[in-house]
Amino acid sequence: MVKISKGKLRGLKAVSDSRGIIRAAAMDQRGSLQKSIAKGRGVTESEVTRQMMEEFKVEVSKALTSHASAILLDPEFGLPAVKARDKRAGVLLAYEKTGYDNTAPGRLGDLIEGWNVKRLKENGADCIKILIYYTPLEKPEINEEKHDWIENIGKECAENDMPFFLEFVGYDVKGRDEKKDIECAKIKPEIVMKSMQEFSKDRYRVDVLKVEIPVNMKFVEGAKAFRGKGVVYTKKDAMEIFRKVSGAAKRPFIYLSAGVSDEEFRESLELALESGVHFNGVLCGRATWAEGVPAYCKGGTAAFREWLNDRGVANIKALNAVLEKAYPWYDAYGGLSMIQEVSATTVL
Repeated sequence: MVKISKGKLRGLKAVSDSRGIIRAAAMDQRGSLQKSIAKGRGVTESEVTRQMMEEFKVEVSKALTSHASAILLDPEFGLPAVKARDKRAGVLLAYEKTGYDNTAPGRLGDLIEGWNVKRLKENGADCIKILIYYTPLEKPEINEEKHDWIENIGKECAENDMPFFLEFVGYDVKGRDEKKDIECAKIKPEIVMKSMQEFSKDRYRVDVLKVEIPVNMKFVEGAKAFRGKGVVYTKKDAMEIFRKVSGAAKRPFIYLSAGVSDEEFRESLELALESGVHFNGVLCGRATWAEGVPAYCKGGTAAFREWLNDRGVANIKALNAVLEKAYPWYDAYGGLSMIQEVSATTVL
């Protein structure tokens, strides 16, 4: 029997569909969104206004949340989008600053100034999300600092009875391009698996792991996403990696799209399902709406709205079709009957 507090259980149900699948759209991008809009409009990043950021997020929220179980937003530009969402959709709010500290080694993160879990909860959050750049191949002293950071956030979430979603994004300590480098593709499974093992530990109080696809589909022989620049995994290899890596999770876990196309992300999920992986849903952002940025930059909100209601909705519907074969988050604990709802003080 697994003990889950009333607030955490309520939050997890709020961001899941009726089957217990987490079908969440992600619109918490800040720095990357500013860059995309600036590039599309031919302006500097400083010329991308708050209004642009907010209206972009509002349009995504309006168009996609009726097809999602939840939406991930940020408190800096996303609060109007929280109000604009379909009220049947739950809300996750990001707690970390965008990006990382590039003046020091290790890609260290930080929290948004002026915010805490209690205030995020008061502004509509059903769950809290933290992104951390993490690799087990980093220097031990750097990783220990990150471990302590996540442990403290987990404690704060528990004290406020809020579910804690932890997203970890791997990186290469040698500075190579993780998305294109063949050597990075070779070590990616180890990075994802050991990260899942680490943050499944009780000390962090993580409720849902938000994880990367453990293989780079561009290096999977025979995959539609294969780019012909070297084979790192056969399909059989990739399937075995999916199974092995998923076994490292001791918590419910969902996949993130990590900026790939919607076609590549769906292909990844289909391969995971074919491999027998019991993942519990997705938090999908750019794969759903990124191709609509040019429409917004050239034609404003009206053109973007039209694109979202056509291609954006088609993308999320196609993703939902794949997720029909995903597994409820509570299956990670043996089913709802194995969960005991308790007061927050019981599990603190």
